[in-house]
Amino acid sequence: MTPPPDLPAADPARASPRALARSQPKGRQTRAAILEAALGLASHMGLEGLSIGALAEVTQMSKSGVFAHFGSREELQIAVIREYHARFEDEVFAPAVREPRGLPRLRALFERWLRRVSFEVDSGCIYISGAVEFDDRPGPVRDALAEMVQAWQAALGRAIRMAVEEGHLRADTDPTQMLFELHGLILALHHDARFLRTPGATERARVAFERALAYYGPGPAPAAAASAPRSRPGPRPGTRAPRLAR
Repeated sequence: MTPPPDLPAADPARASPRALARSQPKGRQTRAAILEAALGLASHMGLEGLSIGALAEVTQMSKSGVFAHFGSREELQIAVIREYHARFEDEVFAPAVREPRGLPRLRALFERWLRRVSFEVDSGCIYISGAVEFDDRPGPVRDALAEMVQAWQAALGRAIRMAVEEGHLRADTDPTQMLFELHGLILALHHDARFLRTPGATERARVAFERALAYYGPGPAPAAAASAPRSRPGPRPGTRAPRLAR
């Protein structure tokens, strides 16, 4: 299997659209400022909390001025999802894939993912909150959100398969099952840290990750457990995969 190419260093401007102000035309500067404000609102109020009116108030712009850059509330929500995904890619994926193939890369991906979710305890993870808001609401916003989450899952699944190929995990490891378990740890962390405010939730997630590595690690197989059907996670057929899923 050919490993995904190392990506360039994270672009500092990606982390703050306002940092682009000196190098962009005024229209793009304004759009970046609106998007920055929209990310803040979506993190605290959810994607459904976004509105042209709320952004106009936060940015001290007219509603028509905000509307001119996005055209509709739906377009604004999709732009926020894509920007959130781009930042996630820069902060979690890009640095981790510079680690050696196998367990070092898998560890880096999970640790960076865990840290990001831990930092988002007070604001909220758009991947997780968006899934709650749009799980039963078909449409372009749900499609965009699902595509980004599937892209991340595909990247993590590749890292698991590489760890198997490198001999760092057992040859009979089911990557999809392991991915399901790791994703479950992050959901549990978000729930306990954000909703229940449980002390030590981040460290418990780390301990659970190490237990998963021990279970799937080389050596005698642990006691047999029910095996889930194998499948390869990834974007839906016919969709264009975001950058980290390629």
